[in-house]
Amino acid sequence: MSDESRSGRAPKPRKRRRGLKITLGVLLVLLLAGGGAAYWMYQDLDGNIKGVDIDRALGEDRPEKLPTTGQNLLVLGSDSRAGAENQELGGGGAVSGARSDTALVVHIPEGRTEAVAVSIPRDTLVTRPECTKSDGSTMASAERVMFNSVYSQVGPACVVKTVEKMSGVRIDHYLEINFAGFKDLVDAIGGVTVKVDEPIKDKASGLDLTAGTHKLDGTQSLAYVRTRHGVGDGSDLGRIGLQQQFLLALLTEIKSQDLLGSPTTTYKIANSATKSLTTDEGLASLTSLSEFARSMNGVDPSSMETIMLPVAYDKQDPNRVVAAEPQAGTLWKAIRSDGTIPESAKKSPATGG
Repeated sequence: MSDESRSGRAPKPRKRRRGLKITLGVLLVLLLAGGGAAYWMYQDLDGNIKGVDIDRALGEDRPEKLPTTGQNLLVLGSDSRAGAENQELGGGGAVSGARSDTALVVHIPEGRTEAVAVSIPRDTLVTRPECTKSDGSTMASAERVMFNSVYSQVGPACVVKTVEKMSGVRIDHYLEINFAGFKDLVDAIGGVTVKVDEPIKDKASGLDLTAGTHKLDGTQSLAYVRTRHGVGDGSDLGRIGLQQQFLLALLTEIKSQDLLGSPTTTYKIANSATKSLTTDEGLASLTSLSEFARSMNGVDPSSMETIMLPVAYDKQDPNRVVAAEPQAGTLWKAIRSDGTIPESAKKSPATGG
C-alpha cells in the first residue's frame, strides 16, 4: 500500500524472511566493503557521508540502553525528490518533500554472530510523538498518522523517536540512503540478475519484464523493488517477495565479484553508496563506519532472519494497517531482551486473504 494505492488487501507474504526491504542490501554492501578493504582507499570518502545528531535531537526521553541488548540500527530508504536525478528516478511528477520508502530495524544480538531485521510497513498507522523540527519548532504529538509520513513532516530524528516509542527498543545507529544512491550502487557492480516467474508490466514505473531471467541495471532495479502495480494486487505489501528475491541476488552478485580481492571495485561501490548515505553522528566518518563494519565480520548475511512487523488491517480504513497485538508486543520484547523471537510473534493477520 502507498499514498496512491487504494487497495485494501495484500498478497500473502512468504513464510520466511518476509518483509525484506532493499535498504538492508545497501547496509550489507557497506559492511562487506568496509570490513575487508584497506583503510587508505576510504580516506577521501569521508566528505561523502552526511551526519545527523540523533542523540542531541532526542534528548534523554528514550528507552534505556541495557548492557546485554546488542546493537539496534534503524535503516531507511528515502524517496526524496531532491535533485533532478532523484526526481527522475522517483517517477517524475509534482511530489514535494521526502518519505521513508522503506524502514528496517536491524537487531544484532550480543556477540554479533547473527542478526534479525524487522520491516515496518510504511502504511502502518502509528502515534507520532512530540518532536522538534530542524528549525527548532515543535511538532505536537498526533495519533493515526502514516509511518512513512513522519520523515517528511518532521525529519529523521522523529522517525527514530517514533520507532523507539512504538517498540521500546533503543536505537543505537541510523542509516539512510536515497534513490540515486541505490541506482548508482547497482550500476557500480555491473547490474543484478533476477529470475521473473511471471511477467511484470508496471506503467507507473515503466518496468516491463517478461517471464525469465533478466540482468537489471540500476534504474531497472529501482523500479523492480518499488513496483506494486505490476505484482499481486498493487499494494505495498505485495512488493515483499520481489524485494527479498532482489536482495539475495544482490548479495550473490557481490560475492561473485570477490570484493575483498578487488580494491578498485570495492572503492567504486563504496563511493557510490557513501555519496547518498546519511548516518547518525556516531557513524558519520569512514573511520567509525569501518570500525563498525569490522565488528560485524562474524555476522553471516545468509543466516539473517527477516520479519515483517505483525500487522492487521485497520478497522476504520482497510487501506491501512496497524500493529497486531499481542504479536507485535511479543516481537519487540524479544528484541529488547536479546531473546529468541517466538514463531507466534512472526505471524501477521494481514495476509491478503
